[in-house]
Amino acid sequence: MSTGRPLQPRVNMSKAINTLPRSRTVTGPFGSQQGWKPSPEVAEKWKQLSQSLETDVESVQKSFVFHVSKTLARSGFNMDDFAAYQATAYALRDQLIDRWNLTQQQHSALLPKRVYYLSLEFLIGRSMDNAMLNLLVKDRYKKAVSGLGFNVEDLVGEETDAALGNGGLGRLAACFMDSLATLDYPAWGYGIRYTYGIFQQRVVDGFQVEYPDYWLTFGNPWEIQRLDVTYDVFFRGTVKTGKSPSGTPISVWEPTEKVVAVAHDYPIPGYGTKNTINIRLWSAKPTTEFDFASFNEGNYDKSVEEQFRAENITSVLYPNDNHVGGKTLRLKQQYFFVSATLRDIIRRFKKSGDPWSDFPEQVAIQLNDTHPTLGVVELQRILIDEEYLTWDEAWNIVTRTYSYTNHTVLPEALEKWSVSLMSELLPRHMQIIFDINLFFLQAVEKAYPGDRDRLRRMSVIEEGPVQYVRMAFLAVIGSHHVNGVAALHSELVRTQLFHDFAAFFGEEKFTNVTNGVTPRRWLNQANPELAELITKTLGSTQWASDLSLLAKLKPFATDEQFQQKWMKIKRDNKQRLAEYIDVACGIKVSPDALFDVQCKRIHEYKRQFMNILGVIYRYERLKEMTDEELKKQVPRVVVFAGKAAPGYFIAKLVIKLINNAAVIINDDPRTSPYLKLVFIPNYNVSLAEVIIPASDISQHISTAGTEASGTSNMKFVLNGGLIVGTVDGANIEIGEETGPDNIFLFGTLTPQVEDIRHNQIYAGKFNRNAKLESVVQSIQHGKYGFPGIFEPLLHTLGGDFYLLHADFEEYIETMAKVDSVFKDKKLWAQKSILAAASMGKFSSDRSIKEYAERIWNIKPAKVK
Repeated sequence: MSTGRPLQPRVNMSKAINTLPRSRTVTGPFGSQQGWKPSPEVAEKWKQLSQSLETDVESVQKSFVFHVSKTLARSGFNMDDFAAYQATAYALRDQLIDRWNLTQQQHSALLPKRVYYLSLEFLIGRSMDNAMLNLLVKDRYKKAVSGLGFNVEDLVGEETDAALGNGGLGRLAACFMDSLATLDYPAWGYGIRYTYGIFQQRVVDGFQVEYPDYWLTFGNPWEIQRLDVTYDVFFRGTVKTGKSPSGTPISVWEPTEKVVAVAHDYPIPGYGTKNTINIRLWSAKPTTEFDFASFNEGNYDKSVEEQFRAENITSVLYPNDNHVGGKTLRLKQQYFFVSATLRDIIRRFKKSGDPWSDFPEQVAIQLNDTHPTLGVVELQRILIDEEYLTWDEAWNIVTRTYSYTNHTVLPEALEKWSVSLMSELLPRHMQIIFDINLFFLQAVEKAYPGDRDRLRRMSVIEEGPVQYVRMAFLAVIGSHHVNGVAALHSELVRTQLFHDFAAFFGEEKFTNVTNGVTPRRWLNQANPELAELITKTLGSTQWASDLSLLAKLKPFATDEQFQQKWMKIKRDNKQRLAEYIDVACGIKVSPDALFDVQCKRIHEYKRQFMNILGVIYRYERLKEMTDEELKKQVPRVVVFAGKAAPGYFIAKLVIKLINNAAVIINDDPRTSPYLKLVFIPNYNVSLAEVIIPASDISQHISTAGTEASGTSNMKFVLNGGLIVGTVDGANIEIGEETGPDNIFLFGTLTPQVEDIRHNQIYAGKFNRNAKLESVVQSIQHGKYGFPGIFEPLLHTLGGDFYLLHADFEEYIETMAKVDSVFKDKKLWAQKSILAAASMGKFSSDRSIKEYAERIWNIKPAKVK
């Protein structure tokens, strides 16, 4: 019956007023939370209901169908391969989450020292095949999805590569995470969740054109969005003087710009272990997504302006910094990354209740290159401004926590930020950098009284018309260890790049950890036929977690039956790549030709330019041959792949020259049976898994002393490809393992490089190579397109900083030697087997063990 009064809704006031965003407090096993605590009976019920999922075929099928109907809201009458991929991925993710929860609960209970690997890139590639292999469930999933009408290999192909990296730096980080998980180390990776990756590369009229990489268009079943794990990140503003609770004067940063970092987790399973670690990626969101007042006033663009400004921070990896806006965005990106990461690390540390002096006993932070270096400054700021430690107490903690991996000896590649930009964007951090530099230089002055030139050389601040912050110097000063990534590189880091710092700190601070690659991805997953042959030959799959066992293949190198099996697998992989080239590039190539591959980031020091000049030289010699001479030549397919940075004009011209030359070479009816040239666009991890197993030779031809290590060289040899390379980076150590007969090394040695450059510039001693000059003239005469396009590229040969003239003759001779050896099929097979069998050293498992024992001081914490 009506009372005549409007009904009043019943309101839970505690919920009505709780409209603020939630944030994570603590994680861990029951009983450790600072909030809800279940009764013993409830806790027991949770344990009963939280059993791990079964992985038998029927259980997998039930999980698959559950996710089709409940997660995707589809049915068996509304299915396709992509929906089947999603359902399979969610079923696998459920298992990963089970293991991830077990791992985190054990770590929270035992509180082992953890390593936090900070990298602006994680080039993960596809996750589904890797997860099935590492969980040892691929055969069961094959049967399960087959029983439901799908082929698991087709589903693997439906996955889009995660666009979270660009080159070797990001792929190394991904390999390291795989090894950390496999070796049961307590570890976290931290990075950025890029909305559009670096870019999708297309070739238009021979030129590289960049498009957004819409890898998240259809969602990403492998990530777990953590809307409860958010942190505010601040920029700009002013710095004032205040007082700590004890009355001590402190600096107070009053920022004027704020964004929110939101966590996204990527579980990383170990191979044959329950240990499942995590990569936590940050996306940037505004504090206010929508300005309703501006919208109501008709200013629709302004109403979403804050959202765009915030989300731009994590839109693209390495924004083009050829302008001020790009530089500002890059610096914002780096600080956003380290600020959110440190907040998360500190939150986890504070759960222990231990004093700050114990922080380095629980936390090891590894800087993967200089991009996360602002973390050194940020941790110091938090300790002195927010935790009220003294400067010396804080700096002692900072320098016992961080270690730094250097990835380049090229001075121009070492990051620098202008003092003016840093002061505007991060005013308090700039003050701290000045103080770090002052106290450091005071110590240098004490050690080397009156040596002002040394102070100038070692200063974090580079003086000049524009002052710059030298981030690599800051990383060295703020770290307890600095490592290079190959023996030669580490020697150059210690004796040339940071020689003043080595003299001051002592050489023991500088060490080497040669890079490695994970055999689970780069052999077991990328080359399943070869992996199966190795397993059958060695009698187990143990090699996948102990790569040194490959040495047991060496006695089979001269076994004709084994050679035939080995080379059949190589041909099958070449056929697979040939089919891809036909579909993607419209070029038909023969799998019986020698496959000559160079796939890596396009850069002058990597010398793709020398390679294409060599290809043109080969083509022009073929054209001069008689028909009889042509028949004696080794047919060759030359494959290029790799991206040039959007603002790197010279590198983009190299791509243009490759594509122009390919049109001429591939359309020549007389010589094309003996030479084909291909540029495969949009190189990524999944494409590498097709290209690498197919190579007969791969080129790693950087100017000596410029390549830190390289890891693609390891991947190629692991798959039975031979190296044509300079005596640089990890090529040297690979050659030591394979023996000189199973690698094709050539070129100027590192100690000679500077002398040649000096003589070219100052002494007028420039030995121009006639063969290279003939190719240059052909380009200038318009044989490979309008010559004016290539003038800036050809102009680089004037000073020839990367020594193409000096190395070209020996390069051509080495290629002729390759042809000669390739004609002897048995000898080539023997070399291929011996090279692959010598790769035990180059597992990322070995690298991680060295980091753990010599730098991080962490121990395995096996999940039971």
